[in-house]
Amino acid sequence: MDIKRTGIVLKPTNSRVVIRPFEPTNEHRFEKIIARVGSLAEPEVDRLLEGVMREFRERHQRTREFLLNRYEQVRRHLLTDRPLSEGRRLLIGSYFTQEYALESAALFNPSMVWHPDQSSLPEGWRRFILSLRATGEGHISSITFRSGTIDAQNRIRMDDPTRFVTAPELVPNKLYDKTLFHRKLTELGTNGPLTEQVMASLGDQFTLRDLEFSVQNVQKYNRTRQREFEPIAHTMLVLAKANYEIHYVSQLDVSERVIFPSSPTETNGIEDARFVRFTHEDGHSSYYATYTAYDGRVILPQLVETDDFLHFKVSTLNGPEVRNKGFALFPRLINGQYAMLSRQDNENIYLMYSDMPHFWYSKELIAKPTYPWEFVQLGNCGSPIETEAGWLVLTHGVGPMRKYAIGAFLLDLNDPSRLLGRLETPLLEPDASEREGYVPNVVYSCGGVLHGRELVIPYAMSDYASTFATVALDDVLAAMVAP
Repeated sequence: MDIKRTGIVLKPTNSRVVIRPFEPTNEHRFEKIIARVGSLAEPEVDRLLEGVMREFRERHQRTREFLLNRYEQVRRHLLTDRPLSEGRRLLIGSYFTQEYALESAALFNPSMVWHPDQSSLPEGWRRFILSLRATGEGHISSITFRSGTIDAQNRIRMDDPTRFVTAPELVPNKLYDKTLFHRKLTELGTNGPLTEQVMASLGDQFTLRDLEFSVQNVQKYNRTRQREFEPIAHTMLVLAKANYEIHYVSQLDVSERVIFPSSPTETNGIEDARFVRFTHEDGHSSYYATYTAYDGRVILPQLVETDDFLHFKVSTLNGPEVRNKGFALFPRLINGQYAMLSRQDNENIYLMYSDMPHFWYSKELIAKPTYPWEFVQLGNCGSPIETEAGWLVLTHGVGPMRKYAIGAFLLDLNDPSRLLGRLETPLLEPDASEREGYVPNVVYSCGGVLHGRELVIPYAMSDYASTFATVALDDVLAAMVAP
């Protein structure tokens, strides 16, 4: 099979930095730092602030707004209500801010979807968005983006990223649906007196502030059971904060947007987003992505929804079968239901159905490791791609020496539980230039696209950098063997 490597390499760089909050390790340090800044005379404040702005202003967009907002977040630690000059507020904000090189260590596990804007392109060209897992200090991962085009001859051109990276505005869900929230709590095993009392005091829809107030009141009237109620209260608030929205201003280039860990479930990173362009029954399209949130102890599958890559809604995935990693949503409803691939047991690929994208209760085994290059485990490399022959699923297999390779299989269009064919040998294996990296001997993708009759596969090289390969769809289908 003639698979063509493009030679395009997207490498991590330590020059792309984002400003983010710096959080001292305990509350007393907030007060001490603020007190030290408060002891400075106003001319000294101005001198120090001028140095900060001279050094960092050109490295970020809207630096002043970020520092003022950071001041507002820490002002509760001030000992008095005495008004402060704007310069002092900015300087205080700078002491609780830091730069983070979000892709200094790795830029890998790409997922590719068609851009929502396909205007002003020559015939046969298409514009795409590429999401990538960016990893920096402390091995904390986030989702970053690039854009590019594919021409009529399947040549890929990447747009140059700008020098800036900007974190989004984050807000908890403005309103939580009481029925759905209670359903999620039940699945987390938090039923009991505290949950029932908190839920009883809330309306059919409520805000995070409403929930926090209700939890505090119930805990206050149940002081004798505080030790019992505290972990349940914590779970309720963490669940709420894991469901949030983020917004970017439209002037930001795609490459300037980053989805950085924001909720308690994501403190150690956001991993391996699998984006898919989903066509709804009324004909309009939106984008979903499944990803893995990691807090340093527990992994939690989550769902991202967007129409424009400017406004994102982040939600928890729920249900007894939401376990492990590697969830990938089909690009449309199948027989009136959402469908998703999964790998709950770390070895096999399963098919799941649901009447809504946030709750999953059952699974069906559809593919096991079969060939030597996938004996260790089998997983998907992104969402299924619809072809006239069936659902084409890119897979990853792990073989001897924990070497990863990319393969493929085909599922029936109307009944994806039917495996029609699969590749006996890998479609793509790491070559000599791809096997060295953070995790050696790995090629891995989180989703490709079909451009005409050409399959375009973005993939990571040994968990370090990313590239592309293309192969004729007809060649892939012809190489399939019956299971």
